[in-house]
Amino acid sequence: MTELAAVKAALKTQAVETPSWAYGNSGTRFKVFAQQGVPRDPYEKLADAAQVHEFTGVAPTVALHIPWDKVEDYGALAKYAEERGLKLGTINSNTFQDDAFKLGSICHADPAVRRKALDHLLECVDIMDATGSRDLKLWFADGTNYPGQDDIRERQDRLAEGLAEVYDRLGDDQRMLLEYKLFEPAFYTTDVPDWGTAYAHCLKLGEKAQVVVDTGHHAPGTNIEFIVATLLRERKLGGFDFNSRFYADDDLMVGAADPFQLFRILYEVSRGGGFTAGVAFMLDQCHNIEAKIPAIIRSVMNVQEATAKALLVDREALAVAQREGDVLGANAVLMDAYNTDVRPLLGEVREELGLDPDPMGAYRRSGWAEKIVEERVGGTQAGWGA
Repeated sequence: MTELAAVKAALKTQAVETPSWAYGNSGTRFKVFAQQGVPRDPYEKLADAAQVHEFTGVAPTVALHIPWDKVEDYGALAKYAEERGLKLGTINSNTFQDDAFKLGSICHADPAVRRKALDHLLECVDIMDATGSRDLKLWFADGTNYPGQDDIRERQDRLAEGLAEVYDRLGDDQRMLLEYKLFEPAFYTTDVPDWGTAYAHCLKLGEKAQVVVDTGHHAPGTNIEFIVATLLRERKLGGFDFNSRFYADDDLMVGAADPFQLFRILYEVSRGGGFTAGVAFMLDQCHNIEAKIPAIIRSVMNVQEATAKALLVDREALAVAQREGDVLGANAVLMDAYNTDVRPLLGEVREELGLDPDPMGAYRRSGWAEKIVEERVGGTQAGWGA
């Protein structure tokens, strides 16, 4: 049987990193619906992120995106975060918005373009040094749209060479997290299209290079929990970008489309020791039609609920059923945990942490939503789709 005290202890130490860009105006490449009161600069993003952490208790770090969150003094930004109970987390690079990167960045055929991209990535490591960030997250839009457009193998060589230069620049306590994406915006070949490609490059680079799994970056029907289990087994799972999708990379609230899948993924994390192995749990979402801060609070709560259910799986009973070949019995053990209403349990955990048991209600009552609309007048924040 699962000890409830151990489950509570694990839930109290859980940490979910929120993304700075999710607080600003962002949306799809077709339309961004601007909202009143959204942050106009990185400092206001952190102020909003502090609200999420205040009411959930498990969102202590904020991921930055360069250049969207570029400031003159990153030490001052880190201090501002610390004063609000936060720390600056993962540094996300951008090699997909500059005109020079139309045909690729570090995989580009032109050495000058590759140098431009690499200089940006090295700048991101400099920012990590200034903010105390552990992780550099890399996602590349590199690829081709037509057969014959470029040499597929040579692009992999360029990718390996560029990653190696950045890897060598990392400090002893820093990591490189390599993200992958099935398609878009490259439709014929994508240079890092799947976990196998990311894993192969990380394996060659060394221990400080690990794979990050974005839950929306897979073909329909892909068994993401198998990927998670395999990467944990190989000690190459560096982190998650949690979101939800229906067809492709929809970047919706995590757990919205398939909460059962989120539970299955987090069970494999629990089974593989991922909660104590330094795996980063990050949100990567774009809130276009829903209010920003409540959507992020709800996403954090969805991760908490799926985690609680995963921790409640009776591992001993499951192992017995598996050894005995009891197919239905083994499945029932998982389903019993998944069907448990863990909201009362999480309410108790929050109260024991000195928090309101209802984060959404507490945020609504705080008056922060009205305060930021009144105080923030004018200005727009660049971000996804902006």
